[in-house]
Amino acid sequence: MTDAALPLFGEAGRPDVPGVDESFATAHRVRLDGHSWVEHVPGWFTGADSLFDELLGGGAWEQRRRWMYGEMVVEPRLTVQYDDLATAPVLLQQAAQALSSHYGVTYDHLWVNLYRDHRDSTGWHGDGASTRRRECVVPVLSLGASRRFLVRPTGGGPSSTFRPLAGDLLVMGGRCQSDFRHCVPKQVSPTGPRISVNFAASSQGRAD
Repeated sequence: MTDAALPLFGEAGRPDVPGVDESFATAHRVRLDGHSWVEHVPGWFTGADSLFDELLGGGAWEQRRRWMYGEMVVEPRLTVQYDDLATAPVLLQQAAQALSSHYGVTYDHLWVNLYRDHRDSTGWHGDGASTRRRECVVPVLSLGASRRFLVRPTGGGPSSTFRPLAGDLLVMGGRCQSDFRHCVPKQVSPTGPRISVNFAASSQGRAD
């Protein structure tokens, strides 16, 4: 491991110790079209199981309602939101700082979703409420069980499929929130719980 790839925090060489790869060495960017992309960074967060356990046991989980498909529906997942990054767990604050430095966006709040089993899901949507511009960069950290993450054009059409593992980072960029929709569908085969950590910025300007 080179110096540039050393974890931001934690102990180098220990996969069980929480840390992020500041070099983003494993990043692979998939172009959805000329304006939108998804970047997959396998193994970006080491010690993912420890963070998963901390969030699962310590979050003030609630089941929300949201407007979808012309009606108010109960989300088949649980959520906890941190409107002020300073109130989030320290590991997530440090992860947000690393993302801000790399992508040039000040991530100052986040929300965390819990998919309790294979029956929990979220339908096709864009994270428009968390952005202020048509083009933006939205990172999502996956913890726990692997679930399919689908992205397709807003008007419909073939979808791109990603299968992030625990500790993997998916980053939606460009016009991905306006020109595309994403979802985590239900699945037939049973699976364990999955947590997604969604990093958001009050503005999508350059980081300080």
